[in-house]
Amino acid sequence: MVSAIQRAWPGVKPSTTYELNGPILDEKVEEITKWIEEYKQSWPRTCITLMSDSWLNKVNKNEFLNFLAYSPKGTAFLYSKDISGTKKDANFYVRLYDQILEKVGDKHVVQFITDNVRACVSASTKLMEKMKHLVWTSCAAHSIDLILEEIGEIKIVKETLEEARCLKEIVYL
Repeated sequence: MVSAIQRAWPGVKPSTTYELNGPILDEKVEEITKWIEEYKQSWPRTCITLMSDSWLNKVNKNEFLNFLAYSPKGTAFLYSKDISGTKKDANFYVRLYDQILEKVGDKHVVQFITDNVRACVSASTKLMEKMKHLVWTSCAAHSIDLILEEIGEIKIVKETLEEARCLKEIVYL
């Protein structure tokens, strides 16, 4: 990006690492923190959908679970939890979801969206029994991913995908 700008305006100097990591970063963190605080002030009026999504860091093999809040004002990242090496059964998720609900205020959460693995479904069912106002929904993206994986295992689809991959390798040689 800097190179492209320098072609149009020779002499433009990029920001230093110190500038990016220091005052500029501090200013952006403060700006986002202020926005999130304003965002949280709207929760009593609008309530939120709490969303969780797990992901695997392929470099160091750590597994994380992220939590986001959605309301009419927008979506905000709330927390990330390293769940590497833990037994991910329903009891684990119940404890974790309870902690997150306590942090955000369970009275503000009307919907909870999670992966639809058995342990998450079971944990969410237990939470709905405890909190009658809470509705659990499986993640549509996760559901579609699982459906596509199953479709990809159908013999003719699998063979077609393998041929397409081979063709891609030839084209990119």
